[in-house]
Amino acid sequence: QQMISSESKLITCILPKGHAMPMLKMLKQERGIVTANINYARGSGRFTPLIYRGAGEQTEKEILSVIVSAEEADELFSYIFFNAEINRPHGGMIYQSALVTATPYQIPAEIEPEK
Repeated sequence: QQMISSESKLITCILPKGHAMPMLKMLKQERGIVTANINYARGSGRFTPLIYRGAGEQTEKEILSVIVSAEEADELFSYIFFNAEINRPHGGMIYQSALVTATPYQIPAEIEPEK
């Protein structure tokens, strides 16, 4: 039986290529968080050197999405902000939003953890 929670937040990070997987591994190893996902996109920032090269120049981006409880959302937001190096120039962006509902996710006990 799965319960639906209305006390969850979605933290979304748009990161430069190569930054999402190390952050995902850090979230799992250091915080025990397994409710995260990575997607890929292309784009360019408004104030990046690429905008001066002409139309169509884009870079690959990674989108890291993490669902956490509302109680730990602000602290985890700060953790990701600094550990994913979003606080540096061209480090990406991060935002959080409330979720209407979320279903808890748990890995079955009989599955071996990845090494």
